[in-house]
Amino acid sequence: MSKEPTPPISLQDLRREIDHIDEQVHSLLLQRGDIIDRLISVKKTQEVGSAFRPAREADMMRRLAQRHRGILPLDTVESIWRVIISTFTYVQAPFALHADLSGGESAMRDSARFHFGFTVPFVAHFSAAAAVDAVAKSKGDLALVSATSSREPWWLTLEPESAPRIIARLPFIERADHPAALPVFVVSRVAADAMVTEIEMWSVRVSGWSADVARALSPFSEIIAVPDTASDGAALLVSVPGPGGLDKITSALIAAGASVRSSALVGGHATRYTVPSNGASKP
Repeated sequence: MSKEPTPPISLQDLRREIDHIDEQVHSLLLQRGDIIDRLISVKKTQEVGSAFRPAREADMMRRLAQRHRGILPLDTVESIWRVIISTFTYVQAPFALHADLSGGESAMRDSARFHFGFTVPFVAHFSAAAAVDAVAKSKGDLALVSATSSREPWWLTLEPESAPRIIARLPFIERADHPAALPVFVVSRVAADAMVTEIEMWSVRVSGWSADVARALSPFSEIIAVPDTASDGAALLVSVPGPGGLDKITSALIAAGASVRSSALVGGHATRYTVPSNGASKP
């Protein structure tokens, strides 16, 4: 005897499946919250400041991009995970987000909300120095400042051993159509074992700065330069693969006719994960 044909799945059946999945997602988030509650008790992070761990977060985001598939846009998944990470970090040890809006408000707010959500308090500042100073006076707050240009050498205040550090560069997942594409550095205080220094950030002060020197450095590094109008020098914020990447920068400066007055390590961040326009992912 022939089998009865299987009846087609109805819309109601599919919606019930979606409802079941939604309940599981919510249940898993509640379970994550329970674990974070236990983590707070074990680590007592509420007493020591921010629980932000950039090395672990970079690893989580890499794995997310590598395993992603299907019709759900990577933008959505990335933002959801960012908000989950940020919100649960906030639950462990409350912090505020200090954003420099001097380069424009809209793109900076988009970046802040995409990566940190709406639970974390947002504090507006109108200079990078003010945002970084607010973090320096806090226990675990974060600052967002431009990673491509600056009107002032705000990174000089990060040179002392006791100062905050650059701990991340966003967006971590890079692609041409990223919805929060503004390049920003994250500045904060975190435990030494939480730092990631695949890319080292150096504050370098030079004499003999010129357009020719800037062109000589461009193949080796991403650089923000603020000329010193009182002399022929400049304050540089230099991104180099670590460790040892600064030696190439120093050699290039000298070869181009400049000299290094001082240098100080002011932070580091993970190598960004690039998703090319063809959709294939690569670190």
